[in-house]
Amino acid sequence: MAIELADELIQLRRAADQARARATAGPYSAEAWRPWLEAAAVVHDAITNHAKATGQNRYEVEKDLVTAAKTAEGAPEG
Repeated sequence: MAIELADELIQLRRAADQARARATAGPYSAEAWRPWLEAAAVVHDAITNHAKATGQNRYEVEKDLVTAAKTAEGAPEG
C-alpha cells in the first residue's frame, strides 16, 4: 500500500532537517539545538496525526516521509 504524504508533511520534515544541519554545524549549545528539537517534535506530532487520520502505520509514514524529504528538489543531504 502506497503511503500518501501531504506536501505540508514533507515541508515540515525538510525544515527539521535544515534546523538539524544548522544545529550540528558548530559546537553544541542548548540554544543552538532548541530550534531543531522543536522542529523535530512538530514533525513527530504531524506524522502521528497523519497516520491516525489515514489509518496508516506510523513507522511506515515516517520512513516514506524521510525518503520523500530527501528526494524533494533542493532537499539537504544527510
